[in-house]
Amino acid sequence: MNEEIRDKELRIVSESGEQLGIMSSKEALKIAEERNLDLVKIAPYAVPPVCKVMDYGKYRFEQSKREKEAKKHQKVIEMKEIRLSLNIDKHDFDTKANHAKRFLSDGYKVKVSIRFRGREMAHAENGKTIMANFAEVCSEFGEIEKGAKMEARSMLMFLVPIVSK
Repeated sequence: MNEEIRDKELRIVSESGEQLGIMSSKEALKIAEERNLDLVKIAPYAVPPVCKVMDYGKYRFEQSKREKEAKKHQKVIEMKEIRLSLNIDKHDFDTKANHAKRFLSDGYKVKVSIRFRGREMAHAENGKTIMANFAEVCSEFGEIEKGAKMEARSMLMFLVPIVSK
């Protein structure tokens, strides 16, 4: 920006977007000062580098405004977690399934996990069965994004809400 530009020749673009041509950095800086604006390098790797005559403060303000606006329209998907155990009882299973259904209908992703303790590691197939039953019970509200998979001592599965069309 301004005096920090050390290149000998620059391609200059005016604030309205018209090409002013190729000139030295001193001449370009003089044009910018005459118009009470800044000289900003916008394409430093072009040959010769491209600089634009603009109000840099106004440019930064508009850029931050655009970023804030884009952030407003960005949808962040939150995740809820349901923890099951290998020897879960029917009523507990139904309660956890109802929680998952409610989360899915509210639009949350659901992470279902089973933590294996001690000798339970020998019965990973029982964990897969529980996960499959859980996914089946929740099938009208959500679908499987990632199937049941072992990670260290836990088995994880991810459910996402079904998007109505």
